[in-house]
Amino acid sequence: MNILVINCGSSSLKYQLIDSENEKVLAKGLCERIGIDASSITHQPADREKWKKEVDMQDHTAAVKLVIETLTDKEIGVIHSLGEIDAVGHRIVHGGERFASSVIVTEEVQRQVEECNDLAPLHNPANLIGIRSCKEVMPDVPMVGVFDTAFHQTMPKKAYMYGLPYEYYENYKVRRYGFHGTSHDFVSRRAAEILGKDRKDLKIIVCHLGNGASVSAVKNGQSVDTSMGLTPLEGLIMGTRSGDIDPAIITFISKKENISAEEVIDICNKKSGVLGLSDGFSSDFRDLAEAAADGNESARTALETYAYRVGKYIGAYAAAMNGVDVIAFTAGAGENNAEVRKLIGQYIGFLGTNIDEEKNKLRGKEVILSDAGARVAAMVVPTDEELAIARETVRLVKGV
Repeated sequence: MNILVINCGSSSLKYQLIDSENEKVLAKGLCERIGIDASSITHQPADREKWKKEVDMQDHTAAVKLVIETLTDKEIGVIHSLGEIDAVGHRIVHGGERFASSVIVTEEVQRQVEECNDLAPLHNPANLIGIRSCKEVMPDVPMVGVFDTAFHQTMPKKAYMYGLPYEYYENYKVRRYGFHGTSHDFVSRRAAEILGKDRKDLKIIVCHLGNGASVSAVKNGQSVDTSMGLTPLEGLIMGTRSGDIDPAIITFISKKENISAEEVIDICNKKSGVLGLSDGFSSDFRDLAEAAADGNESARTALETYAYRVGKYIGAYAAAMNGVDVIAFTAGAGENNAEVRKLIGQYIGFLGTNIDEEKNKLRGKEVILSDAGARVAAMVVPTDEELAIARETVRLVKGV
């Protein structure tokens, strides 16, 4: 089966076409500035040069049509016709409490996803636009929704409840949901496979360390806690997000700066994290590591504060599971930044990780960082959320 994986943003559309038989990416690309001047498509066929062109895209339906035209183009395409796309898998950010697993997308599913819009106002409406656009262009092709929040729906109530009046949970479902679930599921499963063990027999901590970052505790194959909360703002310090802060800071800054609470939240989302800590230097961990090595004190502070927060969450989740067998690093910084992993390693050695410095220098590859005698296996496991979405799509479409 050929599975088209769609990740739709408010003005963008990422796509991959994956042959599910050999799990090979046939092509991938990105439509940018949809509905805005100078919109463009970047297309990368497997084993061929990247191709980019400015094309007017008034809306997401036009973008989907352009993706199909590009995939079937005689020169740069990888299939002959729309009929070779067997199913479409959509990333959906928030499924609330309704969706604990992936689903075939129906009209009722779309309605229920729309009811979660206030939990993810920037993402869910865009995800729905992608679904509706694909249905318009490919009405007979089955569609599957894969939720970022679904994997974490196994968390016990003690892990997802906040210390707020219970009525806010009853009335508005204010609770921890967690995100990056597709990645946490994929990486924890793959980590067990690399070790030749059953995930159900392991306690795994997954550290998804990208520009957005989260940690999860996966016990016996199920998520039992995760660092992101009602929104992706809670938890770790991230590229531009503050992570955990005293909630009273919001009103404190609001009064001091004479700005609204919404404006402070916007600062917490877009101008904080390592970008803010480095005094606006960069949100890119590669830049920060280079600058810190050259003596930039604010960059060093940003990295050390970040690593400290990750280390604390790892310790907390080892306690939550009453032990840990595996710590897996993934996503941009987790897979590629040896300095970030080294700094985090300062706080987790007591668990018995015994991380080898030479192995830690490897980038972007599956590797067991710990030596053979380690009590806890520290690993790098590259994530592949698109492949995970494709696998879920095949499972549901085939009914297996």
